[in-house]
Amino acid sequence: MRWLVGVASFLLLAASFALAAPSPRPNIVLITLDTARADRMGFLGSTRGLTPHLDAMARQGVVFTRAYAHVPLTTASHASILTGTYPQYNHVNDFGKPLAEDLPYLPDLLHRGGYRTAAFVGSLILDPLDGLAPGFDRGFDVYDAGFHMRRAGEDRYKTVERRAGQVVGHALEWLHGNSRRPFFLWVHLYDPHDPYDPPAPYAQRYASFPYDGEIAYVDAQVGRLLTALRAQGLYDGALIALMADHGEAFGEHGERTHGIFLYDETIHVPLLFKLPGERFHGERITTRAGLVDVAPSILQIAGVTVPKAVQGESLLGLMRDHSGAISAKAAAPPHTTKDSDRPAYAETDYPQRAFGWSPLRSLRQGKYLFIEAPRPELYDQPADPKALHNLAPQRAAVAGTLAREVDTFRSRSSAAQTGSAAVDAEQAQKLSALGYVASDKSATPSTGKTDGKAADPKDRIEIANQMHAAIMEMEDGSYQQAIPRLQEVLAGDPNMAIAQMQLGTAFARLHQFKPAIPALEKALALRPDSGMGHYELGLALFETGDWQAAAPQFEFAVKQAPKWADAHFSLGSVYARIDRVPDALTELHTALQLNPQHYRANLLLGRILSLQGHAGEALPNLRAAAKAEPDSREAHLFLGDAYAQLGMDADAQRERALAQALPPPARR
Repeated sequence: MRWLVGVASFLLLAASFALAAPSPRPNIVLITLDTARADRMGFLGSTRGLTPHLDAMARQGVVFTRAYAHVPLTTASHASILTGTYPQYNHVNDFGKPLAEDLPYLPDLLHRGGYRTAAFVGSLILDPLDGLAPGFDRGFDVYDAGFHMRRAGEDRYKTVERRAGQVVGHALEWLHGNSRRPFFLWVHLYDPHDPYDPPAPYAQRYASFPYDGEIAYVDAQVGRLLTALRAQGLYDGALIALMADHGEAFGEHGERTHGIFLYDETIHVPLLFKLPGERFHGERITTRAGLVDVAPSILQIAGVTVPKAVQGESLLGLMRDHSGAISAKAAAPPHTTKDSDRPAYAETDYPQRAFGWSPLRSLRQGKYLFIEAPRPELYDQPADPKALHNLAPQRAAVAGTLAREVDTFRSRSSAAQTGSAAVDAEQAQKLSALGYVASDKSATPSTGKTDGKAADPKDRIEIANQMHAAIMEMEDGSYQQAIPRLQEVLAGDPNMAIAQMQLGTAFARLHQFKPAIPALEKALALRPDSGMGHYELGLALFETGDWQAAAPQFEFAVKQAPKWADAHFSLGSVYARIDRVPDALTELHTALQLNPQHYRANLLLGRILSLQGHAGEALPNLRAAAKAEPDSREAHLFLGDAYAQLGMDADAQRERALAQALPPPARR
């Protein structure tokens, strides 16, 4: 009998060593779902039946039931995911903030560790080359983005975002030729972000709640990706990490969409890991986790040293197999055990940057959710999971203790900020296309403290809702519907510069310049350093024929956003009309250096050159204009004139015939 006990002990010891034995570097797939609520996931208790593929993967992996984002905005949250640092450390706490080169960055660390790296993202919001996520392409062999602003008549899903099917399709094309050496593949699916517009058959199936249709569609596309991994024999040995960057609010606490508040609707996120060989499968970890913990977890599993600057902690130590044993390699540090209380911090500066209200900070610790605001909030989460009963007035001592904890944590986890670049006018225009209220005024570094003198976002949330709805209506060309919303906002606060600017812009797009120009002038009186405000006023003045007054407005916009091709074109266009033709040519050349396919810059430059008798020089620009806009009557007419100057009569006749077959240009 003793002999049998000895054999059993030996086998258990051998099994323990087997768990700790090094394995080949796994392929790594990171899947981030934009704007996905935790309560829509079947593996987190939803009974809506939206996520069968995610639920199946969850059964083969480890689920963290209490995982939290650190900021309810896409770019900032992905910065925390990919750097393992908090927003107060990496300072990517707003759109367009560059990712510093000295920050630890998961793709770069894996690339230097021998991994092939590729990213396939679903929206302009994560495009590093288009100004909203600068630096995010560091360490990637391939970063598939290439979005652009949506012009009138263009499809949203071919401009500012891509459907999940296309993103996954691009990822699978890359995977087909890059699976021989260890790879890191990041797939970002934007679809659950508003506007909620799932494709068929999900649009019909979920007509009463299209957001659920978006979740179901994304689940199907994740399933398509997982099926392809299985077909190539890559699934079992891969590490697959899936999470949302933040959630979405549907009127809880008054908020619609996200960005303003820090309640569970937008901060509690799904998080699961499918480990190589399905280790620890079926585990459900109830200890709090943060998205800041994702990068160190992946690095530890990949066998790559975690840099000291990483602030998150690997979650591998919380994972147990079914025997209850913890692998020696994944032993939890003394301060991180399965039963420990791991506080979860979150913040948002969006209320301050977009509206001038107070920023918010939060801490989930013990049984409490504490929100630092001009009027602090305290909730007993087990007793009040929907955070409906603010206990701060009755439990001032607890609230005070947690307020000090927030200050201490933020002070300990912050890094000095060397500079604070404002969102420029071009970035503000792009953010508006995605529904965000973007201020391009001069930015100041966040102090990390709520502002007792500024408005509490709780008191102004309906303004944020109305502004978001108006901006989305304007993006869809529904300017007439947006105007009463903006007027309602301004009736309550006539000194809201961003609302004045949007109102003026909406009137201008309808060619109602009499009310447009005063609204834009009011916006600039309130915020004279707004490049977008100057640009929009310049457009309105240009359309009325007041070119002399428009010129300095465009000059300001160019100075504030020197890489904005549209601003250079507009300045060149107005210079051409006030007899500053050499300056116009300079601006048009600059616009084309920034965007060689810019239709209007090519058209105007080609026309000027042609009128100056330089038809040969004009041809490349006019051909580029006709290629960019094949249905442009002007492009074919101007090209025909240039051919005629050169004696190329057959080409001239062809272009003029094409022009005659097209309708005249609509008034802008």
